[in-house]
Amino acid sequence: MKTTIFPLLMQLLAYCCNPSFAQQGPADRPNIVIILADDMGYSDVGCYGGEIHTPNIDKLAEEGLRFRSFYNAGRCCPTRASLLTGQYPHDAGMGHMVTYADEPITPGPYQGFLRTDQPTIAEMLREAGYSTYMAGKWHVGERPQHWPRKRGFDRYFGLISGASSYYEIVDEKRRRVMVSDDDPWTPPADGFYMTNAFTDSARSFINQHYTDRNTAGRPFLLYLAYTAPHWPLHAPDSVVTKYETLYLQGWDAIHRSRFDRMEAMEVIDRRYVLPQRPTTIPEWDSVDDKKQWARKMAVYAAMVEVMDENIGKLIRQLEEEGALDNTLIIFLSDNGACAESVERRGLNDTTKQIGEPGSYTAYEAPWAYASNTPFRKYKKYMHEGGIVTPSIWHWPKGIEQPGRFTNRVGHIIDLMPTLLEAAGVNEDGNSPGTSLVPLLQGKEPRGAHERIIYWEHEGNVALRAGDWKLVKDKEDPLWALYNLADDPGESVDLSGPHAGKVQELKAILTGKLEATLP
Repeated sequence: MKTTIFPLLMQLLAYCCNPSFAQQGPADRPNIVIILADDMGYSDVGCYGGEIHTPNIDKLAEEGLRFRSFYNAGRCCPTRASLLTGQYPHDAGMGHMVTYADEPITPGPYQGFLRTDQPTIAEMLREAGYSTYMAGKWHVGERPQHWPRKRGFDRYFGLISGASSYYEIVDEKRRRVMVSDDDPWTPPADGFYMTNAFTDSARSFINQHYTDRNTAGRPFLLYLAYTAPHWPLHAPDSVVTKYETLYLQGWDAIHRSRFDRMEAMEVIDRRYVLPQRPTTIPEWDSVDDKKQWARKMAVYAAMVEVMDENIGKLIRQLEEEGALDNTLIIFLSDNGACAESVERRGLNDTTKQIGEPGSYTAYEAPWAYASNTPFRKYKKYMHEGGIVTPSIWHWPKGIEQPGRFTNRVGHIIDLMPTLLEAAGVNEDGNSPGTSLVPLLQGKEPRGAHERIIYWEHEGNVALRAGDWKLVKDKEDPLWALYNLADDPGESVDLSGPHAGKVQELKAILTGKLEATLP
């Protein structure tokens, strides 16, 4: 009898002493839904000051928690690697971008696929009894041995590669690959739209989860990684036409109106300064082809609205299953707005209207400047415009004081420890991130004031230590220093009067990156 009872007593003691499980039993563990937008600017959604119609995302914000300063890794591949592993991109093998099957592999921080010795959140949660599903853009491993189902996901449907047409897989130098579970998949000739397809698959996974008696009693992880609103600009014309007249007022007016709206909504405060339009962007009144430029932003806005509609479908499905109250939903973007041009790809049929199948274009720097209000710079740069994302957390059963903003700094590496704690999984301390569960509960996260976080991508580097931020663009020989407590929009460079602080932070950054800088 003793040999039977003693192990049970030890298990019970361990269970009671685990602070995560002390608050919830296994049956109460939350479902987890991570929704990742692609190349979306800080102020694009309505709840962050944008004029785009996003009622479903806004409702998540009204009932949840919004971050003012939540950081990604500045580019699609690095951010996805950090999201999945809880590591800085270099430590996950994705300091740069993916490598393709025809490219040589150099193991290490720039190998171009997830390191196999760094567990993913899907692997960790599946081991803890979660069902794990993914729909959408992978972009952290092109070879079949690096695809999602090899990295912990029970089911997968989506785009293995990066940017693609929303209507088809076009013939490019490196062909884009779509996959259903482990099998290559080709979109139908008619009726296909990428954003809808990702959501339909995600909803199918959830439906199967609740109808299959083998999974119905388990919590699940769903990672829904949209390509919207990444170029090429593609959206249904019925939605696009709602915005064309609106954007004829131009990027200068949209930039100003967003800033004013953000102040009125208290997304930002008086510490922020409206950034001046970069000299490389023309004044709207001097632009000749206003209708074409307005059409670009109208299509972009429609892409965001369609994504929001799809998120609404997912939310309603969770409500119908009675699962929404105990589902932690996290919405964010992989980087700031994108200033890139895609004309070099030679895929745009100029006889097609922007947004239609066959067109292939981007909204470029002038509209990205407006999308990133109130910040400077864009995707791939380590200024706030490249690395700060709108971040919305919704969990009726787990968030205290819903509807609030937080000024506490979060980072994409924090997702792994946060989600493991929320799921009642013992964290082994492998991630450099910190759990934000206390923040959800209205308490101080551990080490909130002392934290140091850093970035490097394509030679663009930055480090934030408390309120100080040191940043440098690859093409700029000079370092810039900002005090984000006083100047969250990076409007006043303090590197001159604080040269000693620059040297201090440079030394810390060099120590962090000495093994990874090219």
